[in-house]
Amino acid sequence: MDERRADNRTDGDDEAAAAAVSRFVERFAAQLVQAGMTRMPARVFAALLSSEQGALTSAELSEQLKVSPAAVSGAVRYLAQVNLVSREREPGSRRERYHVQGDQWYDALLQRDAFLRNWQTTMREGVEQFGLDTPQGRRINDTLEFFRFLEKELGSLMQRWAAHRAEHLEG
Repeated sequence: MDERRADNRTDGDDEAAAAAVSRFVERFAAQLVQAGMTRMPARVFAALLSSEQGALTSAELSEQLKVSPAAVSGAVRYLAQVNLVSREREPGSRRERYHVQGDQWYDALLQRDAFLRNWQTTMREGVEQFGLDTPQGRRINDTLEFFRFLEKELGSLMQRWAAHRAEHLEG
């Protein structure tokens, strides 16, 4: 935040700004929950995304979200596992800061590519086990074809995103 804005702010402005951030965090978190993410990781992700630096400590997240540090820790563990958040130690401190980058969705989708390949292997084994002449074999084969399609399209989609990002965001 620049010095001029910080100097001109009153306590009422700070409270209004905090309330606006809280509304955004809870609204976006609710949408992430509807899409399948669990509530606490969704809230932590939304809080990090909406923070000025894109990074907060566990204590800052706990205070903002009014939850325990243990709840934050579990949420961050999940978010790091799915590549939506990274951790780094504060220089000269034992505290960690949790970061969200602008390209976290890209990285998360790229990680899914490995899952798609693993799933395809299992689906091929299922088709071989049950055969295409059985209802379950046909269902499994349909899933296999869907995963093949996704893998092919995901590569193309990522290339188009990189071009779009270079044109619209990095210029």
